[in-house]
Amino acid sequence: MRRFVGLVAALAVAGGLTACAPAVPRTGTASAPVATGAADFLVFYADGAQDAARAAIQRAGGTALGAEPKLGYLLASGPGDAFVDALDGDPAVAGVTGDRLIGAVTAARWTGTEATRPATALHALPATTARPATAGRTAMPDVSGMAGAAAEPLAKRQWDMRMIGADRANTRAPGTKKVLVGVIDTGVDGKHPDLAPNFNRALSRNFVTDIPKDREGQEVDGACEVKSCKDPADVDDDGHGTHVASTIASPINGVGIAGVAPGVQIVNIRAGQDSGFFFLKPSLDALTYAADIGVDVVNMSFYIDPWLFNCTANKSDSKKQRQQQRAVRTGMQRALDYAHAKGVTLISALGNESMDLGRPTVDTASPNYPRGSERTRGIDNSCLNLPAEGKHVISVSALDPAGRKASYSNYGLEQADLSAPGGDGGGLSTTRSILAAAPENALRADRKLDSSGEPTTSEVIRDCTPGDCSYYQYLDGTSMAAPHATGVAAILISRFGKPGKGGVRMDPGKVAKLLYATATPKACPAVRACEGGKSRNGFYGRGVVDALKAATVKP
Repeated sequence: MRRFVGLVAALAVAGGLTACAPAVPRTGTASAPVATGAADFLVFYADGAQDAARAAIQRAGGTALGAEPKLGYLLASGPGDAFVDALDGDPAVAGVTGDRLIGAVTAARWTGTEATRPATALHALPATTARPATAGRTAMPDVSGMAGAAAEPLAKRQWDMRMIGADRANTRAPGTKKVLVGVIDTGVDGKHPDLAPNFNRALSRNFVTDIPKDREGQEVDGACEVKSCKDPADVDDDGHGTHVASTIASPINGVGIAGVAPGVQIVNIRAGQDSGFFFLKPSLDALTYAADIGVDVVNMSFYIDPWLFNCTANKSDSKKQRQQQRAVRTGMQRALDYAHAKGVTLISALGNESMDLGRPTVDTASPNYPRGSERTRGIDNSCLNLPAEGKHVISVSALDPAGRKASYSNYGLEQADLSAPGGDGGGLSTTRSILAAAPENALRADRKLDSSGEPTTSEVIRDCTPGDCSYYQYLDGTSMAAPHATGVAAILISRFGKPGKGGVRMDPGKVAKLLYATATPKACPAVRACEGGKSRNGFYGRGVVDALKAATVKP
């Protein structure tokens, strides 16, 4: 994972506000963001305290610029840290975080060509560090006598799908195009041959603007790939989101692989920067948008930066830092509540720190922006990793090919709801990792392809069996586990959802109940770290997701 959970991260110091034309919603009413100018701060107000918060902003020397009543915050300008300090302790204010542009994107030089991005840590754990001189294209597997997903060219490499019965489930219940799956991530390559048939371009949106450098001159996303620095909604310059989307819904089309639910639609709802940071406001916008257009289930393989754990009153944090973490907790939970109330099933990766989230003691990864700001601070179970520990969220731990908790996967009796394949290559073998689609542009930027398009690493597979070549990569992480659960949820919604305006709808509580009922219970191994019984424990939650049971369970 990068800071994604496989893990995608996000900054709480958000990028500037950008206007986005509203989509024609499948259900409900979609709305554009409430303001188009860059604000200094997001000021979250206590329930029913919008007017009091406006007054507090004015007393602190600031100006309220606009409001987002759906999630209960005001956009405000103010005199820097003194503004935050003045609001600290005001009963009308639930949290304050910066919303200032951290980079001057309009001044960025655009080369008109793909730019090489900075060498940052991967969102997902890389499958291997080996770099063979040539990896070549994959050999065509023997698929004689096979049908459906099993006949896909790379099906034999998908141990993950066999583990959860997806290779047999998707010939019975592939899912329906009436189900919309939102991928809140770094983007989705909507032109990839193994995603395009299921990609809904009309509803897809990008809520971020690329940031070449921050105000201190640190490189964030690198040079912009397009003149506006705002990538089209069918582009993924990173690859993490495309991998997630492919695991969920790559179609059965004679190309590459098949996803868990190969018949549903994917909606790209981008909230992550090219560099892997996830800012607070784009993440809030993404969840709100998903709810407003009638998305059925969203996959969230990320956490909100700059805090791995968000505490409300950590004595080692400054006033500004405490307000920032309160804002993340308040804003994300309100967004999760809003989406849940609108019928969105929320699924998240659990994280890759090999940590018991029920007993955290030390956070050494925060704040991770600006880079180099990390320090060691003591924490406890009152501090939350978000969105994984948010209310209404189904959080997923990762399994290795043997069905054990992956070595890197977080766990916790309170936090782990389900488990699913995430891989555990550990730099030893790609055959232990998860294979899914990859954008060619991102692979070239990372120098994983040579000038002729041949892979330079065993992490990447080129499939040219249909004629035109497409690319796939092996990754590990709870980011890779969560989309398996999301795909199973999409199967259940396809089967049991009730007809609605333009699609089907299903109460998220009922989706969760069926996910748990169809999961295969798995007992703790004989290790002290795993708590709980077979029906629910800290390593596997309520069990391993099972696509075949989801496809065949009786109503």
